Amino acid sequence: MIGRHRHLIGLEELDRGEILQVLQLATSMKEVLRRPLKKVPTLRGKAVVNLFFEASTRTRSSFETAAKILSADALNWTAAGSSVSKGETLVDTARNLEAMRPDVLVIRHAASGAPRLVAERVGCAVVNAGDGAHEHPSQGLLDAFTLAEHFTRAAGGPEAAPDFGLLAGKTVAIVGDVSHSRVARSALHCLPKLGAKVRVCGPPTMIPAGIERMGAEVHHALPEAVKGADAVMMLRIQHERIGDPLIPGTREYSKFWGLNARKAAEWLAPGACILHPGPINRGVELAPEVADGPRSVILDQVQNGVAVRMAILYLLAGGGEAHV
Repeated sequence: MIGRHRHLIGLEELDRGEILQVLQLATSMKEVLRRPLKKVPTLRGKAVVNLFFEASTRTRSSFETAAKILSADALNWTAAGSSVSKGETLVDTARNLEAMRPDVLVIRHAASGAPRLVAERVGCAVVNAGDGAHEHPSQGLLDAFTLAEHFTRAAGGPEAAPDFGLLAGKTVAIVGDVSHSRVARSALHCLPKLGAKVRVCGPPTMIPAGIERMGAEVHHALPEAVKGADAVMMLRIQHERIGDPLIPGTREYSKFWGLNARKAAEWLAPGACILHPGPINRGVELAPEVADGPRSVILDQVQNGVAVRMAILYLLAGGGEAHV
């Protein structure tokens, strides 16, 4: 259980305490990743099914790695080559897999609301690994973990113990295709509950109407959005979710909303870090020298994703009092 919840469908329904429950457990899980032998018996005998209807590198491999480190059995299912091509519905697919008695179904789907639909019809725990443009809760949690870790290091604190209280009062700028980004929505549901302020920036066609009601400060000019920010999260253009073109072209987009070394040096605060949920379109939203530069915590996000997803699986698969 995560607080009151059997499933993890979105961060909108989690309160501050429930978010901190996952993040604090992830701190212990990250310690496991530092061990020479990265294996604990915590979820021995449990089974996790990764049910992915969309392509994924980081999220699927991260959940698989997390399950295996906790000694759970992991099954990776993809739509390609499955009975979906024969017309099988999402619910039928999920219920057939549930008949194999998994403890957790991890679902990614192009339709917003698909994980909730499945959660209402199966008996095992369900984790939303990204549904349409709705939410990506584990990404929101790992981003919060990574930010707290960065701010703790900057304050001279121990690397092994991120201080999540340091998120209070910090400003995070999210730049790019916010309209189609489930990552941005999860960040907006998560970071303000931990005391952070969120700005969003991008072309007017890529900023959803009424996003201010979620607590976001809206900008359309990149220099204004990143000025004084403690962290900048760059988003890719979600071409697969866009019908008609919303921008003249990627070259013009990069000119006004992309971040290169010169802009970073001139506009970003000295200690500001740069995040990206991946995959990066190099040369569009981020120049290679910035993505691979000293401000980047992108690979930290990937590593922290394993620790956070270990915590999620532990809580939802009934890890109980087992030793970590």
